[in-house]
Amino acid sequence: KITVGNLPSLDADPFQMRQLLQNLIENALKYHRPETPPIIHLDSQPSQNGCWKISVQDNGIGLDEKFSERIFIPLERLHGRSSYKGTGIGLAICKKIIVRHGGSISVTSRLGEGALFTVILPKRQATSPESNISQSA
Repeated sequence: KITVGNLPSLDADPFQMRQLLQNLIENALKYHRPETPPIIHLDSQPSQNGCWKISVQDNGIGLDEKFSERIFIPLERLHGRSSYKGTGIGLAICKKIIVRHGGSISVTSRLGEGALFTVILPKRQATSPESNISQSA
């Protein structure tokens, strides 16, 4: 079950925002608890300094907080390939998208209790995301 609260209209690259949300939702679906139907909730609220706080919360397997930074490193996986399919780049792509848009992403979680991904994005971009991409390529 996926529920969506109020999501903002952003001054951001629409393809990258779609990729961001798709990766976070796919991640939540992939790491659900086998005996429990997945529940994912997306929502947002205004944050400090002219930003939006967007949250993606699930009831999946969760993770130990000590890995909360490691999961955003390209090709890092907390589980073997035989346990969960994937390449280990989905969350790294999310972080790259957010950084290119001048924001941040973090996760709070407890093992067995799901995860809450929090994205902070400026309401207005200082420069266009496309120019950031070409500069970093």
